[in-house]
Amino acid sequence: MKATENIAVLLIHCPDRVGILAVVTEFINQHKGNILYLDQYVNREEKVFFMRVEWDLTSFQIPRDKISEYFNTLIACRFEMNYRIHFSDQKPRMAIFVSKMSHCLFDLLSRHAAGEWNVDIPLIISNHPDMESVANMFGIAYHVFPITKENKAQQELLQIKLLEEHQIDFCVLARYMQVLSGDFIAHYPDRIINIHHSFLPAFAGAKPYHAAHERGVKIIGATSHYVTDDLDAGPIIEQDVTHITHKNNVEDLIKKGRDLEKIVLSRAVEKHIDRKILAYKNRTVVFQ
Repeated sequence: MKATENIAVLLIHCPDRVGILAVVTEFINQHKGNILYLDQYVNREEKVFFMRVEWDLTSFQIPRDKISEYFNTLIACRFEMNYRIHFSDQKPRMAIFVSKMSHCLFDLLSRHAAGEWNVDIPLIISNHPDMESVANMFGIAYHVFPITKENKAQQELLQIKLLEEHQIDFCVLARYMQVLSGDFIAHYPDRIINIHHSFLPAFAGAKPYHAAHERGVKIIGATSHYVTDDLDAGPIIEQDVTHITHKNNVEDLIKKGRDLEKIVLSRAVEKHIDRKILAYKNRTVVFQ
């Protein structure tokens, strides 16, 4: 979606019942909204209904600041819905966290600079000064918070304060080599996106590509997910793999792995920006 478009996006999940699709579309049609996209899914095991719908607001008869109130009163309460309404001209604000590796950071900033994403990036946060030159290249403020075991809690409080000052909507960990505390995560539930090699837990540790090479793997992968208190086990957004042969050495695996990491992370970020993800329990519904 472009910021210049006049579009509303509605995301819903609720107990599955007959007639939900009909009443939601009727609500939009009845008030002169033009539906541009609609997708829905039912989890039959848990009997939960999920839906995403976009509609053009140009001729919509309900003022946009009243849409949520009307929808809640007329439909959401009746069907016990959890819902969110977004507007295309409300550009999300994203903060990037990085340590010493540049591949994911460069990819995110290049896509933003190329105008691929409807998002603002006011700042980059790091526990090291190494990537400041990259931030300067793209004209983005770079903030260093050195982290030790002794100062971690205090530094996280300062980071949260900075994020709040800049009205950050969500955070992206572009190979940020620090484990966020539960207190930090609680400020951004389902709004912190991480990337890691998908060897976990089979190839955990500091040298996963070395371990994979020794085992003779035939594929390697990367996984992007929302961060939760359960380390590297939050709801998965995006995954991909690439093939490996006996001819590939450790350096080949690292290069291929990093290429995957930046692609998978950027796909996840794009889906979040476009409001195409519904997190439910420890899983996601990712709409196309």
